[in-house]
Amino acid sequence: MSFLAQWADWLPDLAPGLLTSVQLTALCLLFGMPLGLLLALMIESSVLPLRWVAFLAVEVGRGAPALVLLYLFYFGLPEGGLTLAAFTTAVISLSWTTGAYASELFRAGLAAVPRGQKEAALTTGLRGWSGFRHIVLPQALRISTPPLASLAVTIFQASSLAFVVSVPELMSKAYALSSLTFQYLSVFCLTATLYAAITLVALGFVRIAERRLSRHL
Repeated sequence: MSFLAQWADWLPDLAPGLLTSVQLTALCLLFGMPLGLLLALMIESSVLPLRWVAFLAVEVGRGAPALVLLYLFYFGLPEGGLTLAAFTTAVISLSWTTGAYASELFRAGLAAVPRGQKEAALTTGLRGWSGFRHIVLPQALRISTPPLASLAVTIFQASSLAFVVSVPELMSKAYALSSLTFQYLSVFCLTATLYAAITLVALGFVRIAERRLSRHL
């Protein structure tokens, strides 16, 4: 049997894991991106306690490896009497990582908005939150979209770390399959191909978004 025929036979076993990886990534982005924007705004706030809380959250989220956060929540919290499901643990941990890195991208986008745009908002009577919401934030989001899309691809790849806490994602399914067939090289080559296929498609959309958004910057 050729390796392509083997891969075709194995795909039904790996497909549920790939779907779980995509779902995990989607939830991490759903929670992590708004968290990143919130942290960026808190860091830019004039309220010192908010700035310090956000700064601590960002530094821990960026400084601690995602694997450490996974272990911290999955194995550490039960010692304090709180036990989370493996999938929930993965969502929380990777959402924190996503939010921490996204916050810096949002801050860069906010800083890149020309000062003249902010002054224009004031001259039109849009002050405070109104000016920020209608003038500054849309432009900052447009500037931040390409790097945020690249971050989303990175989070999809990082979802493989959920394997260590028994989430039935792609790596977990691949390991189980290779343990049954003892064809580790072939199974993990197929797994790498699946990750690469999703990543390359996503990066293609990122490039398209970059080109379209660059016309308006």
